[in-house]
Amino acid sequence: MSRIGKLPVTVPAGVEVTVSDRNLVTVKGPKGTLSEQISTLIKIDQEEGKVKLSPVNGSREANMQYGLARSLVNNMVHGVTVGYEKKLEMTGVGYRAEKKGKDLVMQLGYSHPVIMTDPEGIETLCPSATEITVKGASKAQVGNYAAVIRAWRAPEPYKGKGIHYVGEYIRRKEGKTGK
Repeated sequence: MSRIGKLPVTVPAGVEVTVSDRNLVTVKGPKGTLSEQISTLIKIDQEEGKVKLSPVNGSREANMQYGLARSLVNNMVHGVTVGYEKKLEMTGVGYRAEKKGKDLVMQLGYSHPVIMTDPEGIETLCPSATEITVKGASKAQVGNYAAVIRAWRAPEPYKGKGIHYVGEYIRRKEGKTGK
């Protein structure tokens, strides 16, 4: 049995969880609506303000999906109530970002600006010229979009230039030495 899977998911007031007959879980809350297809090997029970998950049978496949399914449901409930965010920093001469409507415009040392339009359900903010904040209800979408932004200029190990997550450790290398 999964230690994570055994824990019930607490549903706060103002959040509605619905489960279809094929285990399609839909969560509606103040920050939006999320849905996820959960494996049919998992049984989902709703009680007063709680969602409990349990494996249908004791098979190995059901036990493997058990903790994952609980985490997915919990992340959806957290996302529609509080939301998720990732913070990125830019390091390097001339590296900057700004917001123009729904577009994120970045100067990253290329001959042209990099323009990225926010996908549905994701919002980017630029509190300063070298900081980017990605916000949204879906944990997977926020993490994926932050990784796409970071991939434009991943931090390099010699000077540390590039886009990196706040608090990320960049392993530095020593440069060439003269004789």
